[in-house]
Amino acid sequence: MSENTFQVEAPRDQALQRSLKELADIKFALDEAAIVAITDQRGIINYVNDKFCEISKYSREELLGQDHRIINSGYHSKEFIRQLWTTIASGRVWHGELKNRAKDGSYYWVDTTIVPFLNAEGKPYQYVAIRNDITERKLGEERIRQQAALLDQAQDAIMVLDLQQNILFWSKGAERIYGWSVEDASGRNIAQFLIKERSTQFEAAKKTIIDEGEWSGEIHQVRKNGADIIVESRWTLVRDETGKPTSILVINTDITAKKRMEAQFLRAQRMESIGTLAGGIAHDLNNALSPILMAIDMLQLKITDEASRKWLEVLRTNAERGGNMVHQVLSFARGIEGERMALQPKHLIKEIVKILKETLPKSIQISFQITGDLWLISADATQMHQVLMNLCVNARDAMPEGGLISIKAENMIVDENYARMHIEAKPGRFVVITVSDTGPGMSPEVQSRIFEPFFTTKEMSKGTGLGLSTALTMVKSHGGFINVYSELHRGSQFSLYLPALTSRESLAADALQTDLPLGHGELVLVVDDEESIREITRGTLETFNYQVLTAMDGTEALAVYADRKHDIAVVLTDMVMPFMDGPATIRALKKMNPNVKIIAASGLTAGNRPGEGALEGVETFLIKPYTAEKLLTALAQALKRR
Repeated sequence: MSENTFQVEAPRDQALQRSLKELADIKFALDEAAIVAITDQRGIINYVNDKFCEISKYSREELLGQDHRIINSGYHSKEFIRQLWTTIASGRVWHGELKNRAKDGSYYWVDTTIVPFLNAEGKPYQYVAIRNDITERKLGEERIRQQAALLDQAQDAIMVLDLQQNILFWSKGAERIYGWSVEDASGRNIAQFLIKERSTQFEAAKKTIIDEGEWSGEIHQVRKNGADIIVESRWTLVRDETGKPTSILVINTDITAKKRMEAQFLRAQRMESIGTLAGGIAHDLNNALSPILMAIDMLQLKITDEASRKWLEVLRTNAERGGNMVHQVLSFARGIEGERMALQPKHLIKEIVKILKETLPKSIQISFQITGDLWLISADATQMHQVLMNLCVNARDAMPEGGLISIKAENMIVDENYARMHIEAKPGRFVVITVSDTGPGMSPEVQSRIFEPFFTTKEMSKGTGLGLSTALTMVKSHGGFINVYSELHRGSQFSLYLPALTSRESLAADALQTDLPLGHGELVLVVDDEESIREITRGTLETFNYQVLTAMDGTEALAVYADRKHDIAVVLTDMVMPFMDGPATIRALKKMNPNVKIIAASGLTAGNRPGEGALEGVETFLIKPYTAEKLLTALAQALKRR
């Protein structure tokens, strides 16, 4: 006989008497401790104790003879109820949690054990249900779930650690910021996968939290894809009722984009300070060089021997070279207004291309592309010539073994979307002139300093370090800005943004630009390791009636695409990402779906890298940073081909 069933043995009358006695013993034993009800095999109630009446708010008279479903809440599924009845009808004990409804419409939870009593044929003829009230516990669990759901809505990463920094709780915000799922992170020590080696901030946090009970500061950490991240971290020591430390609450805010903007702002301030200092020094140098040049002129009138005149010529040449350097420093420090006039940039570019083809070595190829209806700009032709020549000469110097210099000019309307990606950009109409090369590229450290005066990577005899700083000053004095994009071993690209002249015709063209192509609810997967670009692109697309999924690298993109490939209409992917880059991601997506529509984005133009031609399988190539107009147009074209 099973330990969970009660078997009625022959003779039948004796078995029934024994069962009734067992039931009486059970009822007596449980009446004071539990909620008890007994039904027949059809589920008709034939016994309830006082506690059952109390929790159900029905009187005993109202319950006896009623179907057990009188307290049914409708909460449980039909499958759940079917499994319950299948279990007890087969003579087995069922145990679980049930949500019931009281007479007044309120709900209560009970931990329930249902024991079937079997007759001589082994079939149940009565069911004894023994219940314990767990309503308070279930309400507490629901409150915890609601609080956890609220925490998951927070954009910050919220985590709870034990005193050894092992993860006990990991919020959805932490998943979004770091890329690690709850399953991946739970139980792991944060020093193993979030903290960079030898982090002084982390060591300070561990010591201070135990000594003082709280700590706050900035910590450099890493995401799952290997990208660096800076967080503003707040640690609080949690104690139990006796005051004993039990855990650590950590709230981290991603400030990577904010720190990047601060660095740009501080760099601009540093440039301004250096410019003021350089302007003062240049003024004094001019005062020192002027009498030297005049004295050389006077000496040349009086000295007739050839050897002395040669020495004077050497003095003049070097003094004039110093004067030119001073002139460049002043140009950087104060800017030069020059003579502004309406200028068609394409004539200037064609002139520069002609000079380059005549003077550069044959190992360097020159290509140029100019939009037919290029807008006019208000500029000093001499200064613009100097800026473009400086960029082209730098490109030449970066490719001593030969390569390709590309010059491109186009019209662009800079919108708010673009302006948020570049601290110095302002919305408006611009002519963009881009000079790119296929040289070795620049590291982030070099890029952060290229516009500082006197900073150069060339030999001392080949550069003063004033070319780019002067070029930047000249472009700024025209109301424009410069955007630089470079990758090591993949070349560099300098884009000059020069404000276009405004006319009635151009204003009419502006009005037409507001008629941007709308989506029709298509789902777009945006893949980029920069969170700011993902969020700005998402906001733009959702504004224009697209649905958006995002991924921070190629591996995550493949997982998202595998799950939603039948819904995703277009994939927009960055070409340069940690671990799995754009080309590898594109190849993998094409294997999953040869017909997938892909738009690639990069700071370098397609085919501008050594040995790289047109990207196979890509519908359109977007140049970063892109405007909303270019993004939406590219999407519309890709979907049209679809």
